[in-house]
Amino acid sequence: MGGCLFIFALVLHQTVVAARSSPLKCGLSYKLCKDGSECVLYRHLCDGEPDCGDGSDEEDYELKYQFPCAHGKKCIEQSQVCDGVPQCQDRSDELGCAKHMEGCAHQCDDKTRCIPSSFLCDGERDCSDDSDEENCESCSASEFTCNSGQCVLATMRCDGHPDCWDHSDEESCTQAPVCPTKYRCPQSQECLVQEWICDGEQDCKDGTDEKDCPMAPVNCGEFQWLCNSKVMCIPTAWRCDGMKDCNDGSDETECGVMACPPHQFQCGSQECLDPLLLCNGITNCADGSDEGGSCQIACKDDSGCSQTCYSTPQGTRCLCAEGFRLMEDRLTCADIDECESWSSGVCSQLCINTPGSYKCDCHPGYIMDTDGQRCKITGEPFLLSSIQTDLILLGLRSGSLDILSSSAKKAILSLDYDWQEQRVFWVSLDTNSIMWSSLDQKATGTVVKGVRADSVAVDWLGRNLYWIDGVNSQIVAIRLATTPVKSLDHSVILDEDLDQPRSLALLPQKGLMFWTEIGNIVKIERAGMDGSERMVVVNSSLGWPGDVTVDPISDRVYWTDERLRAIGSATLDGDDIHILQMEETTNPFSLAILSDLLYWSDAKKRVVRAAHKITGKSHKVLLKRPRQPFGVKIIHPLLQMSIESPCEKMGCSHMCVLAPGPKAVCRCPAGLLLNEDGLTCTVTQIYLQSRHAATAVLKGWPEHLALQVPGINEATIMDYSLRDHTLILTDDGTTSLSSFKLKNSDLSSQGQILKLLDDTITAMALDWVTLNIYWSSNKQLRLQVTSVTGAHTAVLMKEGIGRVKSIALHPPSSRVCFTNLNQQAIDAIQATVECANMDGAQRRVVWKDAVQPTSLVFSSNGDTIYWAETDLGIISSVLLDGSGYTELKAGDGLAAVALADDALLWITVSDKTRLWYRDEQQQNKLWFEVGTQVVTLKAFSKSSQAGSNQCTENNGNCQHLCLATPGGRTCSCGHDHILVNATHCSPDQRCPSGSKLCLDQLSCLLADKFCNGHADCSDHSDENCVNPKQFSGVVSAPTEPPKSSPSPLSETTDLNTTLNVSSQLMNLDAQQCSQRRCSGNGRCVEGDGDAVCVCSAGYRGDSCQDSILKTMQGPAIYGTMGICVGVLVIAVTVVCVKRKQNIRRENTAAGKDISMTDLKNKVETPSSTQTPSDTDKPEVAASSVILALNFQAILAALNE
Repeated sequence: MGGCLFIFALVLHQTVVAARSSPLKCGLSYKLCKDGSECVLYRHLCDGEPDCGDGSDEEDYELKYQFPCAHGKKCIEQSQVCDGVPQCQDRSDELGCAKHMEGCAHQCDDKTRCIPSSFLCDGERDCSDDSDEENCESCSASEFTCNSGQCVLATMRCDGHPDCWDHSDEESCTQAPVCPTKYRCPQSQECLVQEWICDGEQDCKDGTDEKDCPMAPVNCGEFQWLCNSKVMCIPTAWRCDGMKDCNDGSDETECGVMACPPHQFQCGSQECLDPLLLCNGITNCADGSDEGGSCQIACKDDSGCSQTCYSTPQGTRCLCAEGFRLMEDRLTCADIDECESWSSGVCSQLCINTPGSYKCDCHPGYIMDTDGQRCKITGEPFLLSSIQTDLILLGLRSGSLDILSSSAKKAILSLDYDWQEQRVFWVSLDTNSIMWSSLDQKATGTVVKGVRADSVAVDWLGRNLYWIDGVNSQIVAIRLATTPVKSLDHSVILDEDLDQPRSLALLPQKGLMFWTEIGNIVKIERAGMDGSERMVVVNSSLGWPGDVTVDPISDRVYWTDERLRAIGSATLDGDDIHILQMEETTNPFSLAILSDLLYWSDAKKRVVRAAHKITGKSHKVLLKRPRQPFGVKIIHPLLQMSIESPCEKMGCSHMCVLAPGPKAVCRCPAGLLLNEDGLTCTVTQIYLQSRHAATAVLKGWPEHLALQVPGINEATIMDYSLRDHTLILTDDGTTSLSSFKLKNSDLSSQGQILKLLDDTITAMALDWVTLNIYWSSNKQLRLQVTSVTGAHTAVLMKEGIGRVKSIALHPPSSRVCFTNLNQQAIDAIQATVECANMDGAQRRVVWKDAVQPTSLVFSSNGDTIYWAETDLGIISSVLLDGSGYTELKAGDGLAAVALADDALLWITVSDKTRLWYRDEQQQNKLWFEVGTQVVTLKAFSKSSQAGSNQCTENNGNCQHLCLATPGGRTCSCGHDHILVNATHCSPDQRCPSGSKLCLDQLSCLLADKFCNGHADCSDHSDENCVNPKQFSGVVSAPTEPPKSSPSPLSETTDLNTTLNVSSQLMNLDAQQCSQRRCSGNGRCVEGDGDAVCVCSAGYRGDSCQDSILKTMQGPAIYGTMGICVGVLVIAVTVVCVKRKQNIRRENTAAGKDISMTDLKNKVETPSSTQTPSDTDKPEVAASSVILALNFQAILAALNE
């Protein structure tokens, strides 16, 4: 029948030719035969069968331009030979081709392959004849050479665990190793753990760990398929993927019809056939479905096919070339985008789609392998893993094993590295620090102390170190430094709405960070590395997300899931979620990515594994040791490739962090605020202003002037001396007490007065006469007083003292009052207001029925004490004799109260912070309201700090502390000294030589136990440390009683002691004398045995304590203001942000939304003239300031 059809076609062609008078023209895809009698398809040329009547389609002249396929039925262009793409069905055009790679340097495999020099001796066999790994360098003297070619540390020899691939490091051992585990291989003596017995992997060289294993049926997971053998599970995605994965091959049976590629014909017997073999008279399909039927119908010139038409047993069909697919109209061919799907894995890195095909390419630093699809990194990468307390470095090609130095005593759970500084950063369970170890195995150190980090990540581009603080639910960063840095130098990157962040990963190339959240709502989030542009990436397909990492090659984020026992991935935006399941992933803890492979630690099985990151196949065990593995990272310089950082040109004063892009932004450590220039950081700000008569409530702060207060992180309590322009602040962030000097509209730090350890000051007040500071703390439950230099501290009262929350002083009347909260029962607290002389004598309770008293303040004459009952919303007052109790309803949210010349001010905090005052008509008036929450408030005026006492002049002649009493004074010594007369002190001799007395006077400790960073006294007072910086502007104690004073010697029984003290004092260093004796405003000179001060220009007085400029300016200022009274109001505010579980969170944004322009626009313009009645009224001043750490603020206003 085939011959008849052929003859018919020939006759038909001849008929056409006979009828044609003009030369024949062939259509697209056709070629004219040599005799011009007919046209044949180009695909029929040189196919081994003559189609032209003269046989010219098979003549030799074509062959010199073409290559004949080995099957003898097809010719292709010579340019298509050895191009990496087979055109012959038998692939003969690609056989015997030498495969050259970029940088060809070594030919192998009978000169059919050429590889670059970087592939030689890299531990990975690239040539099938292994010639690329021959004649390589041997191991070092400190290493053992395995028979398999590896180099492992010599200390690993005969340690009971095979580190060589062939176990040769455990052979020929003189004695059996000591195993830390219960099990041992009976013959080859390796150490075993229970999890390795019958796990399907041979760990004993004698194979006994896998002998006689029970063949119990396995239970497959949710995304797994049970093989017919009933002893093996495989991921569902491996079923019918064309590769046998079950041990019995059952995963590739009963797979149904497998569709052929679009460019091939599917036989009825399911084979795939090249369309060129259809209707050629030769049966190629097993069922013969490629022949017969309508094969005799030839394609017409106007078939409408966009590419090729061909005959099939079902009639003519349009044909699309490989790389194209036929559209629904069955005529048009469209390009197939092979690069569209990431999971197709056609290219390991870059995929470039081309018409009908695609091209693979590699990122810089990678070289294309001979397969044209896989990219190989140049140089050997290393796997860094923490095995309990050890840091293991494994060569991923050579198999070399090294152990880095580590000081960890407990498991290292998180790690990262910095290639530039050759350091590994890590955290373990036994330290409150972030540690480092050098990659050269020679050194270790501490990065930052006093922090609790759950996960660390290195920003190698911006040069910062990030970590998760799980206790405070924060993401924190600190600058990378070669020397230890202080924990207070860190910047809180993100702390809002973080529940339980678990793991952190950075992508500096894009300025992004990713973290897992395992709180009430499990999710994976991302934000800029500056905390901006925050978004949820994955909130579905999650069980219990643990570790997280980013693959910069595929731009995907990967995570471990301990509950699903799987590893997941998604795009950086959270799309295309892919759950990768291997044969078994019992407890994936940490993971890392390099090129095509995924690496993860399995803490339960005690192994580190690797597999293909898309399919999960090519599974292998890299590390298998008796101790548990936790953190894993891949080390290679290309992963932290040196590129220009956006931070290099920013000029940030403190810290530069990366934002999405990446872009660079400046950030400040906790406690600092970024200035308007976006580059420099300031600390606490204070605003000074005067309140003028306002006709309406201000909806914002009055006019401000911002001043810098350096070195404060979390200001909580403050007091101020108008006379000395000294501001005292407690800092909960550093648990310290600091002093500042206000001069020429500038605040300068005088240093820390005290620095506590694991303790917090709960109450503080400044004696503006002597600058002594009265205070109490959580651990030191008593009322005590410290000199402004911090050198001397004395305990005034300790019996019956509970928690002191507020202290008030009135130096002219020599009185001190304080709140005393004593625990009476489990749920009962007795709160009293008590008063005494400033030396602690004549103590008495003035009000015993208080509830939550705070914010104590004296009236101007000192006969009345006011306080705020915050729970009741009332302001209470009582005379110091306990009579005349009054109450004023201030309203809900009462936070603090202040007095300015007996004008009452208070603040309430609710949705807004409101400042109120009481006018002459005894009505409550609202002054202004703001969106910040105020913590406390204080007001000062010239009259409120007027007067004197016996301590005013020369510190009352007291050597240490002058404590005022009604009509007199008491000289007191520091707790470790005793009075030798009425004014002078000498060391207390109760303690043995070389030891010192605790402040509670209950025990003595060696001197080196004090201020050593560890609390040894029961009250922690050994860590009440004095800053060595000297203070200026301090009222100094006399070095010797003045000659005009009566001799104090008659008041002592020990003349020698007094003389010794005088001798010690006279030998003070001249510089120290100038600072203390002359208030820093002059210099000491010795005359007639006395140290006297020669004052600098602008100062006078025995101690150079009086500023001539100040005394001259005072009348001028007050004169211009008539008799207007100056008032200073200081308040501490804190910006609060709502957070889950009612934990207060602070936000820096609150400190930025009030501009100076806005504030000035809200201030009432004062009248140019004042009536006498106006000037008689005291003006009230207030203002605002916003602090940085915890975003507290000091509000200050001054009208002088």
